[in-house]
Amino acid sequence: MDLKKREIVIYAVIIIFGLLAAEHLNVVISGSMEPVLYRGDIVGIEKTDFLGLHEFDPNDVKVGDIVVYNGKWFPGPIIHRVISINETNGEKTFTIKGDNKFTNPVPDPYPVKPEQIVARVITIENHPFIIPKIGYITIYIKGFFYQLLGINEDYRL
Repeated sequence: MDLKKREIVIYAVIIIFGLLAAEHLNVVISGSMEPVLYRGDIVGIEKTDFLGLHEFDPNDVKVGDIVVYNGKWFPGPIIHRVISINETNGEKTFTIKGDNKFTNPVPDPYPVKPEQIVARVITIENHPFIIPKIGYITIYIKGFFYQLLGINEDYRL
């Protein structure tokens, strides 16, 4: 393989790896998980469904796990901690709450079903995998465009 083709292959591999890695990162957009996660942090996640691969089963979520879920009460994904697991009439649900005791004194308003959970934050020795503050780039870019369109106040600059 000549040098030019090898260079193209290397660039393609880097781009593909970057895109796959980016799918396993999530930006924290609020302070609801402080002091564990701060606005602008990026967390590493494993997904319930990534290109047809099931990296974890949401039924295996445990108390203390930080999950990303689609809530009925908020238009975007929510990153909060599971505080209890409940079973009613054979149906499993999770009670979930942000760690920030000042902004989140009570659990999220609705029980969360396993199918609402889309990801779980990766932990290493009981500490979430965090890249601090880099997510502000995304928050600022989205905030700029969202302000132009007049939508989603949670991305305000």
